Amino acid sequence: MPQPFTRLIGRQRELALLTDPIAGLRQGGRAVFLVAEAGLGKSRLGRETAAAAARSGVPVLRGRADAAGTAMPFRPLTEAISSLLRDSGPPDAPELLLYRPALARLIPQWRQDDRAAPDLTLIEVAEALLRLLRHVGGPTGCVLLLDDLHDADTETLTVLGYLLDNLADLPVLLVASSRPEPCPAMDLAHSAARRRVAELVELGPLGSDDVALLAAAVLGVEVGGVPGAVLDRMDSAAGGNPFFVEELVTAMTDSGVLRHGPGGWHLTGVDPPVPATIVHGVRERVRRLGDSAEDLLRIAATLGPRFTLTVVRSATGLDEATVLRIARAAVAARLLEPDETGSDWYAFRHALTAEALLGDLLPPERAALARRAADAVEHVHPAPADAWLTLAADLRCAAGQDALAADLLAEAGRRALAAGFYTSAVAPLERSHQLRPVTGLQEPLVRAHLAGGHIDRALGFVGELPVPYRGSAEERTRAELHADIAFAAVMAERIPEATEQLAVARDLLRDDPAPGPGALLDVVDARLIFLGSGPLEDRIAVAGRLARQAADTAERRDLPDAACRAWQFLAVLARENDYAEADRCLERMLAVAEEHDLPGWRLDALLRLGVTHFLRTGEVDRLRQAQLTADRAGAIARSTFADLAFAIMHVLRGDYGTAAEVVERADRVTARMRHPAARQDLMVAQAALAGHRGLRADLERCAPEDGPDVRVTGLGYAVCALLEEDHDRAAADLDAVLAQESQHPSAYQLAGGRGLRLLVEAHAGRAGWPEYEDVVRFPSAGVRWNRQFVLFARAVLLGRSGRPDAAAEAFEEAVLVAEPFPMAGQLGRRLVAEAAITDGWGEPAGWLRSAEEYFHGAGVPAVAGACRSLLRRIGAPRPHRRRGIDAVPGELARLGVSVREYEVLVLLAGSVGNVEIGRRLFISPRTVEKHVASVLGKLGLADRGAVPARVRGLVPTP
Repeated sequence: MPQPFTRLIGRQRELALLTDPIAGLRQGGRAVFLVAEAGLGKSRLGRETAAAAARSGVPVLRGRADAAGTAMPFRPLTEAISSLLRDSGPPDAPELLLYRPALARLIPQWRQDDRAAPDLTLIEVAEALLRLLRHVGGPTGCVLLLDDLHDADTETLTVLGYLLDNLADLPVLLVASSRPEPCPAMDLAHSAARRRVAELVELGPLGSDDVALLAAAVLGVEVGGVPGAVLDRMDSAAGGNPFFVEELVTAMTDSGVLRHGPGGWHLTGVDPPVPATIVHGVRERVRRLGDSAEDLLRIAATLGPRFTLTVVRSATGLDEATVLRIARAAVAARLLEPDETGSDWYAFRHALTAEALLGDLLPPERAALARRAADAVEHVHPAPADAWLTLAADLRCAAGQDALAADLLAEAGRRALAAGFYTSAVAPLERSHQLRPVTGLQEPLVRAHLAGGHIDRALGFVGELPVPYRGSAEERTRAELHADIAFAAVMAERIPEATEQLAVARDLLRDDPAPGPGALLDVVDARLIFLGSGPLEDRIAVAGRLARQAADTAERRDLPDAACRAWQFLAVLARENDYAEADRCLERMLAVAEEHDLPGWRLDALLRLGVTHFLRTGEVDRLRQAQLTADRAGAIARSTFADLAFAIMHVLRGDYGTAAEVVERADRVTARMRHPAARQDLMVAQAALAGHRGLRADLERCAPEDGPDVRVTGLGYAVCALLEEDHDRAAADLDAVLAQESQHPSAYQLAGGRGLRLLVEAHAGRAGWPEYEDVVRFPSAGVRWNRQFVLFARAVLLGRSGRPDAAAEAFEEAVLVAEPFPMAGQLGRRLVAEAAITDGWGEPAGWLRSAEEYFHGAGVPAVAGACRSLLRRIGAPRPHRRRGIDAVPGELARLGVSVREYEVLVLLAGSVGNVEIGRRLFISPRTVEKHVASVLGKLGLADRGAVPARVRGLVPTP
């Protein structure tokens, strides 16, 4: 008889890869994807890893995805957490209390009470799991094993992606396994391997030596005791698959082909071919257990790779003692094994075992088994949990009972939708709709797609909705649905779709205008008017009246969600004219949210109030407090919004290092969130950071794909052009900003249309007092970032008007306002100084020396050079930077390239002509020619056309 063996054979390298990091988890985490076909040892390696962790006192969490459970969100993660904490419940740790709402999405039993929680994103759930793993690991770290992810749900894989990107700082060993078939799990594995956040280990077949060792272990002898013909048979038939080797050896002994005698093992006949041998061997072992066992195990195989004895007993009608006896015999026959999920759970030792049990059945026989299994599931679980509900639906499908399956799938989809698992809701709802295309499912399908951000898919099902009877309750429900679609469309600025859905909803409400959808429709209408054409003041006035009407109706009829949407939009409108009024609208939104326990709207109000406080004052304390509130609520998406706002603020304050860190962190989070608006905000932060450092090449990579963005143009391109001393280009960029703001009003106030542009135009002599008055009438001119430029422009205009004292006073006020913004303040000094030299007022020499020192230290040679040229023009002492070779890249410095030649070289690399180079650097064309000839000689180049390729990577692209 084959012998039980415990030694792992042929996987020592892979096992070491998994177990060696366990001792050093406190130094950082590690992730490994095990990828292999069925039977090659993924699960065995997982068990060995768990055993090694247990011997080291390291906690192990283990879960597995099931093919029948793909519609159950978080199945592997829920099981993994439960495997360790089922008996003890959630850890009573202060640092985890704030994450209990998010953890309750994984373990519903952990919900503390019925209080509302913010609408948590998957990333927020992932962050909560991350913190739980950190706590569970304690001083040793922990191991998280996730098996069979080729069957995993979308939510699990999204959370897993977040963990992978943050594992380096966690004391966690993550081992995930999947078959190498095209699936989202493999997409994640390959992506993680490319980004080097996980190692991809593909298990191949065992070599001949290891196959021989495995066959010997099964027979309980040394390799020399295995007949050579048996080893030949293993090499030719098993393909190096450990499961096949075990099954083939067992089948050969069971059939008598391989017998044990006085001289050891020897062959007595010819073995049947593979895979018939394996299938035959499994069936023979089952038959030897008796007819009842064969029926029980086939029912179990129908239920899936794992099953409970309770459901099997119900399906077979056997008593408990008989079921337990058969289960023990099946374990001894190496067909089953106890499952870690619970004492009532068993699993087939290998998935191929279950397939072999069902392989010889005719379709009607399989359907009958599926029907019995489904009846048993529904009998044992009359009010089934999500996993059992999905399994019952799959069984009804296999039984050919499409109508029953459709009902179960519809219920599974509705549950997922109600729980906020929008992606997981779509699959069962669409399957149900395909099985039985009846009315009633289109609406939840629309809501699932809408909530998931897929407006086009939602609109596709809208056309299938039946027309409700006039005056019926369905009319009001349908109007609410169309109102929600209209709102989603207008927020995405999809004007035609929003307009169409608005008209449909209003038509449904024409006889009985229900206050709920009516209030929301007024908000949609107001936003459409605001985004429309015509004079901006008129649009704001009309939109404001409609939004105020919506807010009043919503509050009077106790419709807090609609009220918050209305107050939020009223704040946007108010910022065009009155920041104090905008704050009052947000404060009212905050009060409504707090009164009705709407944590999501509360956080939105706090964050918006923080942003407006910064805009008016330049201070970040209120926004920081709002972000802390979002952090405490586990609302990572909203916290990331605050992070991106902080990134812009750090850029404006000249703290580029911190800004870069925040942008890098937000890049990782927003990439995982896959939220277009968040990615757009990230792009703006990246553009601002590049533009304010004069890095045009980096800036070009931030260009929006779907057209100009005033934030990128103003904070990125215009500022970069000024740092290149290309004032015409900056003016053109700022003209584009003003044109976009005039045609498409935006709540964003920092792009420069009503601040920086006025200074650039005043410096060029194109703006006078009428242009100044036109700007200052807007509240956005009072935003601190804008006000510094408005005051610098005022100083230029006063000096030009022959009022030197008033000009100096305006300049000093501008410097005071610019105090939080060092780069902008120094740029203002440089521009105003040139005007002051021309008009004969102020102390331009001191301003230029201050600006030259700043920009030289910041590595902005064009502005530093302009300051030195202006100092030379007025005969003032100026810094001599020729010895400042540290400003020149090492390779160029070693060739003898001087600082001035380097400044010329930067412009040459951008194909700028000699005249323009002279204008930007304040030197004559003849001097430019000399520098060009000198630098070409030092670089060994024949002509200037070869410069860009030669210096690529050594100089910034202008």
